[in-house]
Amino acid sequence: MGIGIGMLRAFLLGIVATLMIGAIGGYVVVTTGLVDASAQAKPGGLEKWAAHQSLKAAIARKSVALKDPLPLDDANLSAGLKLYAANCAVCHGAADHQASILAKGFYIGAPLLAKDGVEDDPESETFWKVSNGIRFSAMPAFQKRLTDEQMWQVTQFVAHMDKLPAAVEADWKSVPSAAATPAP
Repeated sequence: MGIGIGMLRAFLLGIVATLMIGAIGGYVVVTTGLVDASAQAKPGGLEKWAAHQSLKAAIARKSVALKDPLPLDDANLSAGLKLYAANCAVCHGAADHQASILAKGFYIGAPLLAKDGVEDDPESETFWKVSNGIRFSAMPAFQKRLTDEQMWQVTQFVAHMDKLPAAVEADWKSVPSAAATPAP
């Protein structure tokens, strides 16, 4: 006993109608302002899931061929620390694990890297994030402001900030607290 052509047609029509109603409903919700676009609103589960899945897939695809060309040494870690202090600490904090006034207002909170570090992330992924930034977040792309060498130095510093050589560690501890940075 098979499925008749009429039943199959009705089933397919039901699928098409459901998809169209869903698309129209989504369009109405988005275009009428029912989705709160305020930076103070918490993102919904679907929004968070879609953003995380898209970011993970993009980073995995685009960072796989990236290889750190620099030797891991005190000079590169120290240079990375200086670049981090100048460009990153205001959003990602210093050794004291405190968020700046600016960072406290971010819609998508920036991780405090000395506290919630990325030491276990592949360096290629961290380099990609530094170079390209992350859309719909406060993370800027640095590829037009820093050289590849500088971005790799920052990447090395971030990847090893939990196990720095003594001299670099002392310099890291002396970086002023980002929490003291006033909002612009």
